[in-house]
Amino acid sequence: MTEAADFDIVVVGAGAAGLLAATEAGNRGAKTLLLEKNHKAGVKILASGGSRCNVTSTLPIKELGQWFGKAGGRFLKYGLHEFGPDDTRALLAEEGVETATFPLEKVFPVSGRARDVLDAFLARLARSPAELALSEGLQEIERCDSGFLLTTPRRKIVATRVIITCGGVSFPKTGTTGDGYPWLRKLGHKIVNPRPALVPLVCQDEWIRDLTGIAIEDVVLSAIGEGGKALFSRRRPLLFTHRGLSGPGPMDLSKHLENQNSKRQLQIDWLPKRRLDELNILFREAAKKRQLIANVIPGSFPKRFVTALMAQAQIPEDRASSDLTKAERSALVSTLKMQRILPHGTEGFAKAEVTAGGVELSEVSPKTMESKIVPGLHIAGEILDLDGPIGGFNFQSAFSTGVVAGRAAAAMVVRKAED
Repeated sequence: MTEAADFDIVVVGAGAAGLLAATEAGNRGAKTLLLEKNHKAGVKILASGGSRCNVTSTLPIKELGQWFGKAGGRFLKYGLHEFGPDDTRALLAEEGVETATFPLEKVFPVSGRARDVLDAFLARLARSPAELALSEGLQEIERCDSGFLLTTPRRKIVATRVIITCGGVSFPKTGTTGDGYPWLRKLGHKIVNPRPALVPLVCQDEWIRDLTGIAIEDVVLSAIGEGGKALFSRRRPLLFTHRGLSGPGPMDLSKHLENQNSKRQLQIDWLPKRRLDELNILFREAAKKRQLIANVIPGSFPKRFVTALMAQAQIPEDRASSDLTKAERSALVSTLKMQRILPHGTEGFAKAEVTAGGVELSEVSPKTMESKIVPGLHIAGEILDLDGPIGGFNFQSAFSTGVVAGRAAAAMVVRKAED
């Protein structure tokens, strides 16, 4: 006997992707239920960007996509054109939330309040026919004749289609505890090893910890693999902490350096605006004037930081430029342009803003977010093996994939009903 469907579409997880997916599906004529295990929706949205919520980026769509890697950028291409950064800002504006651009291509609400962003999404959801069920998490999902049988602590639900948007494992205190991985594995999907991303680095070097609180606004950081190959580079600010390194630069590279048993190193160019030959000329010219090396190093660096770098190059703080040997000058230039640090892993999922890894992208259609393994199952948001750097990239990815999933699932339901 075929069960009657309780809902056309059930969306699992009321985060950035789920809120938009459910709203889109409901507005397009599908009887839609949005399940959320927390007693509030969008908890992670409230915690993002230091509660300011960096909603998207000002980068052109093509460039924005490239920061997700070759496979990720190709996968996101359709979604970003279907619902891109301009659409995100327009949606918020329609709900009375104005946005503004900030340095490093970031976009925040003018109010500086993540709550305003979440309220805008909740208002749209409330106006749609979609139903929101809070404090009702999914426990089990299985195939049935009518589509899917879902089990929650309150009931069993039959749905024609399901959209999984329950996130990854990052920042678990907001509810993202990896619930979706075992469900999807059981249904036949491959899960690329989840690992923390956009998370501070842990460093054991005492000199780094001694600089706690100092921020350097413009550095180029590179994750260096075996054979000295640069795996990923980013020009962004850096912050010294009591545990290591944080800020946009180190956090963007963190997924490449998260394994404490890895021999991968972090290379830092402290003076990206200066070439190696320019620095050598600068120090040779300074030698003629007998200036202190500490006063010659370019850049508006704090004195404590300059002293620490000179110590790393094994040059006394009071060394005059005229007394600098060729070997010392080479060591100093190398420290300023190519300093190597061996991180001792990261602060883990507890402090990670995003999860790297997740559902293998080749198993999902980028134009519908429907599984190629399980017909009728759509997957969107952070649970996919899709992550980008800091700067609104990951929210935009969630918005784009959520909208595509909601629209496509609803279209398939309506089309089937018409047939």
